[in-house]
Amino acid sequence: MAEASGSFEVTAFEPVETEQLEGAAFGQVRISKTFTGGLSGHGEVRMLSVGDASGGPASYVAVEHVTGELDGRTGSFVLQHAAWDTTGVTIRVVPGTGAGELAGISGEFRLSVDASGTHTYVLAYELG
Repeated sequence: MAEASGSFEVTAFEPVETEQLEGAAFGQVRISKTFTGGLSGHGEVRMLSVGDASGGPASYVAVEHVTGELDGRTGSFVLQHAAWDTTGVTIRVVPGTGAGELAGISGEFRLSVDASGTHTYVLAYELG
């Protein structure tokens, strides 16, 4: 499996809708990102989230369309995010969504945020 690593910046965070229900707060957000490093390009995210009764994060799901260059190959693919509170995040390439020179891509995306708020990633991938 190949690996690409680097950082990304959230360039837009636009709440679309919020709804308070008994015991939970639901939200829908649009997010834009810029990637640098082994993956350079742009990400467009559509996220649904829920906070617990105290206002803390509980979980989110999202899909992200990534367009750009991955280790010298241009194209696009979609990532699927799933997270439970702050203890676990799974982000995977959605099978069949690769286009251009990234057709057939599969893999897993790992992200981390350091104390200063810098977002870094490692994308472990295969091209089929």
